[in-house]
Formats: sequence, C-alpha cells, structure tokens
Amino acid sequence: MLDILLIVLPVFVIVGLGYLSSRIGLLRDSDIDVLLRFCTGIAIPCLLFSGVARLDLADNFKAGPLISFYGGGLVAFGLGYLGARKIFGRRPGEAVAVAFCALFSNSLLLGIPVTERAYGTEALSANFAILSIHAPFIYLVGIVAMEFARADGRPPLATAKAAARMMFRNSLTIGIAIGVAVNLTGLPLPDPVFEGVQTLGRGGIPVALFALGAAMTRYRLQDGLGEAAFAAGLSLLLHPLITFLAGHYGFGIEDRFLRSAVVTASMPPGINAYLFAVMYQRATGVSAATVLLATMFSVVTASGWLALLHAVAP
Repeated sequence: MLDILLIVLPVFVIVGLGYLSSRIGLLRDSDIDVLLRFCTGIAIPCLLFSGVARLDLADNFKAGPLISFYGGGLVAFGLGYLGARKIFGRRPGEAVAVAFCALFSNSLLLGIPVTERAYGTEALSANFAILSIHAPFIYLVGIVAMEFARADGRPPLATAKAAARMMFRNSLTIGIAIGVAVNLTGLPLPDPVFEGVQTLGRGGIPVALFALGAAMTRYRLQDGLGEAAFAAGLSLLLHPLITFLAGHYGFGIEDRFLRSAVVTASMPPGINAYLFAVMYQRATGVSAATVLLATMFSVVTASGWLALLHAVAP
C-alpha cells in the first residue's frame, strides 16, 4: 500500500505547495487567476489537442469503458440530487449544484498525472478517449438539469442554446474538437509543431496542479460540511465502484481501459464543479467545501483504488 501511496503523493505534493504558497502570501489572488487562465485557456487545450490528434480512435473508443465511467457518474449524480433534496432539504436548483460535484471528476488536472505516474505515458490513450467527451457530456447533463430544476428556468429551446454556448465556448472543448478534426481528416502536422504543442500541454500539468492548490485557499470547509462529505463520498467511492463493477464484471473490458476508467472516476471534483455553482448562484458554499474536502481525502481513496487495480488489473 505504501508503494501505491508513493505513486499518488507527488501529485498532491504539488497541489499542497500551491496551497501553501498562496496561504503565506507568495502568490496574490490575481496571480492565481493568471495561472488558471494560462492552464485552462492555453496549456491544457494544447494537451487535449495533442492527445486526441494522433489517437487511434478505432482502438480506444470502446463502448464498455465509456458506459462504465459515464453510467457510474450518472448514478452518482442522481443519488446526489435525491440526497440533497430528501436528506438535506435543498431546493431543486441547489440540489443540482450539489449533485454536479458527484458527477464531475477532475479527470484532467488529477486523472492524467495520477494515471501517468501509475502506468506510464502510454497508458494515457484510454484517458484521452474518456476526456474527449467529458466536458460536453458533463456540462450538458448539469446545465439541462439545472435549467429544468430551478423555478425560474427557461423553456427547453433556450435551455438547449445555453448548453450549446457553454460547451462550444469552452477552450477545453475547442482543443478537443480541433484535435478530432485533425485526426479524422488526416491533416499533416509537422513533427516540430506537434512536439511544441505537446510539450506546452504537458508542461501545463504541474502548473495546473500548483494553481489548483493555490485556488483552494479561497474555499472554506465550514459551509455545509455534511453535504460536502456526502457529495465527496459519491465522487470518491460510489462513482469508481460502479465503474469498476460494470467494467470488470459487466463488460469484461481490457485492463488498460479498466485502469484508466477507474482512476479517472476516483478523482475528486475539480474547480469547474464550484464554477458551475457560481454560474447559477446555487449552493456555492457546499460546492467549494466539496472540492476541498474531496481533494484532501482523495490522496487516500485514490491510493486504495490503485491498490485494487494492481491486484485485479496489474
């Protein structure tokens, strides 16, 4: 178990250094925003583009892993909504924001580096297959659910337009879309250009982890701690459990797909879960607390899932 923890720990050390740097004043609040804009607007889209542009789509797009991962996410989302409504007495829109935390795993900023450290760079192709539809799918579910749940929701057509705007203005989605276009058209891309974009993207991962830690100084655990623990449990335990059971026993998927799907599902909700709540001004405190609490505990839970995968899919 110690060996597994040592795989995960360096990733979270970078997050912790970012948190500490911000807490002691080495980073100003505006500096954090610059780092986040660089990562989400430039570096990470480059990483997604380079990961998808030369990806063997036929070999990596399989129904079993995708259904296992997204099916688990949808179950966690549904239970998160019901729990927020029935157990914690939240209004419909607030319940959607809480449930979104259970649905949105930090597949990129944490899922990629943890998978790479555990299984090597060559294992990331299955991660990129999941990532290629992650943002569009997650935002579609969240936005549609929110628009229909809140009392002042818009008509269905306006809801669809809002979802489309959110997805296609997202720089991560744009990076994926351009990569898919290059892949499908076979557009020749000179190796120096591709390697430059790829290097920029990979260099953005440690910066993104550092910025993620720094941004967490903005959150508080005091806001809705019980609800935060509930949503974090769905994200860190239920989602990967369903993904594992469906993938391993239901679909019998290959080990490389099982590893990527379960590791990605076991990641805590990312900053986007909080930004989604802010966008609608619903349960923002609980969402922020969930991101912080889940990220803290994921050091242990992710190690546990890696230990299970090591035994089942070495």
